[in-house]
Amino acid sequence: MTASKIFLYFCLSFVGGIFLNSIITISQLLMLSFLIFGILLISLFWQYKKFVIIGFCILFLVAGIWRHQQAELKITNNELRRYNDLEQKITLIGQIIKEPDIREKNIKLTIKPEKIKGKVLVTTNRYPEYQYGDKLKITGNLKTPLEFEDFNYKDYLAKDGIYSVVYWPEIEILDRENYRSPTAIIYAKILSFKNKLRESIYQNLSPPQSSILGAMILGDKSRISQEWKERLNYAGVRHLTAVSGMHVAILTSVLMALLIGFGLWRQQAFYFAIILITLFIVMTGLQPSAIRAGIMGGLFLFAQYLGRLNSASRAVIMAAAVMLAQNPLLLRLDVGFQLSFLAMMGIIYLMPAFRSWFRKIPNLFQFRNILAMTLSAQIFTLPILIYNFGYMS
Repeated sequence: MTASKIFLYFCLSFVGGIFLNSIITISQLLMLSFLIFGILLISLFWQYKKFVIIGFCILFLVAGIWRHQQAELKITNNELRRYNDLEQKITLIGQIIKEPDIREKNIKLTIKPEKIKGKVLVTTNRYPEYQYGDKLKITGNLKTPLEFEDFNYKDYLAKDGIYSVVYWPEIEILDRENYRSPTAIIYAKILSFKNKLRESIYQNLSPPQSSILGAMILGDKSRISQEWKERLNYAGVRHLTAVSGMHVAILTSVLMALLIGFGLWRQQAFYFAIILITLFIVMTGLQPSAIRAGIMGGLFLFAQYLGRLNSASRAVIMAAAVMLAQNPLLLRLDVGFQLSFLAMMGIIYLMPAFRSWFRKIPNLFQFRNILAMTLSAQIFTLPILIYNFGYMS
């Protein structure tokens, strides 16, 4: 058994531990029992490689359980959360740490308060406008995010470290675009470029084409009307307007196939595709979901570049394990992460079969390969799409 395969089992065990604790609560006693059993297997059967590997897999399973429990403990002990649902108003001074989410009638601001750990999501009037980096004084009632019958808003925000919301508070601007680091300055420049591109799209195209294109390449879903959201749901393509992992996965695969189809060498196509995917992620405003999907897409492209597509699954699983170590809540609560992982697995495992089935279809401009990639990703992500959106195309 190779070292990479052993490490793959360790990663799968770690992810399995996170998944196990996300669906059922594992007691400390049971976790300790697993830990002791794993250590005993390693100690007593050191000469037997398979038993040692099983022992380490159990240890990584325990590590996954522990990591998820730590993430849940962080939510429970969050300082800001303690002020939720009180009758008196709270005054916070904090900075906008994320691009404002502009809606038709309101705007949502992610605020990181000073002198207290946590983040709060502020919903306020559409005007006046606020920018990334603004320092604000906010006075209002902190609330716990609601849990609806068909959508758990509380869990949706929890994966991003937001456990408190406030609606239409009193806001005083203390400082405009208060950037404290070179990284913040660069991010502000990226958002400025994104805003200019957004305005160019909306000025030169009419709805709904402009709103759909803005959602697909900029991650800006705010201007898609409710009517068109329902139409996209019925068509089974609503997910394409979100910057999801499936979105990026298909994009990376199609780019590589098209570039090779246009006559570029595999090495040239790889570098060109990486540049285009990087630009796409930048245009979305460096959204975390786009970055995570871009990493997985980049690993897939690298496997294609090396001509070792079979090894891509190991790289994607290892990347997923690292991402989950950083934020274990993504596994159950982030649909984009689920789509990213499953789309890649579908392309890796199903695409060869589809290529064989479609061998009689002309491969003009890599049409056959693109069709095989798209269907492979769609089939693997189908359960998630039906569960979350309720429709399939």
